[in-house]
Amino acid sequence: MLPFRLLSLVFILLVSGGGIAGASVLPASARADYILIEKSKHRLTLLSHGQVLKSYRISLGRRPVGAKVREGDERTPEGVYRIDYRLRRSAYHLALHISYPNRRDRQRAQALGAPPGGDIMIHGIGSAKKKMEGLHPLFDWTNGCIAVTDHEIEEIWRLTPNGAVVNIQP
Repeated sequence: MLPFRLLSLVFILLVSGGGIAGASVLPASARADYILIEKSKHRLTLLSHGQVLKSYRISLGRRPVGAKVREGDERTPEGVYRIDYRLRRSAYHLALHISYPNRRDRQRAQALGAPPGGDIMIHGIGSAKKKMEGLHPLFDWTNGCIAVTDHEIEEIWRLTPNGAVVNIQP
C-alpha cells in the first residue's frame, strides 16, 4: 500500500490537473526577468516586469527544509541569486546555473569550516528519467538543485536570459 503522503500528492495532482498556472504555451517573444522559487510550495514562478508568466511544480534537494550551509548537505539554497550561465549538455537535459554561493553563503560555510558547495542549477530530469518518469513532482530527489521536467526546462531555458534574478524563498 502506498504511504498516505504519496497517495495525497497523487490525488492533489489528479484533481488539480497538475496544478500548473498558465499552462498555455507562451509567445516566443515572452521573456522572464525574475524567477521566484517558493520551496515550501514546491513552485517555481517566472515573472516579467512583475507579471506572472507561468508556474511549475518543482523537486528540490533531498533535505528541502532550511538553507544550504555546506557542500553535501543536500539542501537547496535560500537567497537572491542570478542565472549566470547555462549548460546545453547536462546530465539533466538542460541546466541554468544559479550564482550560488554568494558572499554571505561563503562566509556562513567558512564559519563552519566547510566548503559552501556549488553547481546549483535549475534543470530537467535527463538521465534520471527512467527513475523519475511521472514521479518527479512527488518527492525531492536532487542534491540541492531545482528540478522540473525536460519539457519544462526547455521552456524555462527559452524564456529566461542569463542575468535573470533568482529569488529562492523558504
